[in-house]
Amino acid sequence: MPKPRPAKPIAAAKARSPRPRPGPARGKSLAQALAARIDARKARVGIVGMGYVGLPLALAFAAKGFAVTGFDLDPAKVARLNAGESYIRHIPAAAIAKARQAGLLSASGDPRSLRKADAILICVPTPLTRHREPDLSYIENTAGMLARVLRKGQLIVLESTTYPGTTDEVLAPILAQSGMVPGKDFFLAFSPEREDPGNPDHGTTTIPKVVGGDGEEASRLANLLYGQVVARTVPVSSTRTAEAVKLTENIFRAVNIALVNELKLVYARMGIDIWEVIEAAKTKPFGYMAFYPGPGLGGHCIPIDPFYLTWKAREYEVATRFIELAGEINTAMPRHVVAALAEALDTRARKGLRGARILMLGVAYKKNVDDMRESPSLKLMELLEERGARVDYHDPFIPVIPRTREHPEFAGRRSIRWSARAIAAYDAVLIATDHSAVDYAGLVRAARLVIDTRNATRAVPDRRGVVVKA
Repeated sequence: MPKPRPAKPIAAAKARSPRPRPGPARGKSLAQALAARIDARKARVGIVGMGYVGLPLALAFAAKGFAVTGFDLDPAKVARLNAGESYIRHIPAAAIAKARQAGLLSASGDPRSLRKADAILICVPTPLTRHREPDLSYIENTAGMLARVLRKGQLIVLESTTYPGTTDEVLAPILAQSGMVPGKDFFLAFSPEREDPGNPDHGTTTIPKVVGGDGEEASRLANLLYGQVVARTVPVSSTRTAEAVKLTENIFRAVNIALVNELKLVYARMGIDIWEVIEAAKTKPFGYMAFYPGPGLGGHCIPIDPFYLTWKAREYEVATRFIELAGEINTAMPRHVVAALAEALDTRARKGLRGARILMLGVAYKKNVDDMRESPSLKLMELLEERGARVDYHDPFIPVIPRTREHPEFAGRRSIRWSARAIAAYDAVLIATDHSAVDYAGLVRAARLVIDTRNATRAVPDRRGVVVKA
């Protein structure tokens, strides 16, 4: 077979960022040489995974003058990035085009392009298996790929959320298959991503960055690198500590969401509105933080991360009863919502779920984003259709449901066109995501029945009594 031709570098990028030396300058150690390149912003940054975490990170480095190679196995993403286009709603194409025009951003699906990088940041998914155990296949496959192109003097940083020990127990041994030694020939660190897609107040560069290195030199280099682009780095003693920080953040949220979900069920039996309770409670200036109930957990972190720790804790023969209980409560919420919808149909419309037409309002996992990862809407659709309902959806940000790991059967379904006449044709509308762009007043006027899981209709007069909180 003929040898594959190497990918051609972009001319502008090549002019701005000369190819890094494979070894240190004379008289300098590998760490010193890399630190000098980072400090001068001459280091090339490679980012594996151009999704909701990797792409904002790439743009942040490019905005500070670093040449960035974005690696992704999806050829459509690579093509769109190289054309200066965005495929994520809250990331403007103008920012990508600007980085491209400056010669500071290129995308590639060729692993050899990462050999030129001085620092490689890994931003790949860490989902769960069907048995709710960690699925590290993306990290393992990425590490295997990097082991084949690794060169001396590179800094490798894992950003994917995972259990404590992944960096040194999983990533390091696979990279060592290159024949090089971590801490001597290359440097290894962990710095958890803290992205909140669509958050207008906190972005990649304004959120403090936790950094833990595999040894002092790796820690110093990783802190120096991220310190070029973020407001503040937060050094911790090890990669395991950094891994534990991210899990702690998301377990905290999962447990508190489970608490308010349980309180919602209790207060509903008492005739008390949980939303009113929370609004009043959060006026206390100390000792309380507001969390809100919902139809289930969604997103790439909160539904998944707690189970990474519970799985790892078994190795140490430690029970995580509190975390597991929170998981049980949160994963039970979709069934509670379906039961509430069935009861409302029965009592108000004298109709069962079988054969009922249901409109799901919102399939994104949270408001105002086009992100469907782990969205509870898909579980709701599954449960409703299992009971014989016919389900359509409307989402202004997701015109077509993409293929997902857990619910491939919904791939290709299209959002219905929004109109009062269309809404009136459904037996019930289930608000699963409270997008700001939706006309909730028009919805309440037109719908026969509204099941509101997000308190989205709180400011809308309900003169016909069609809204049910669930």
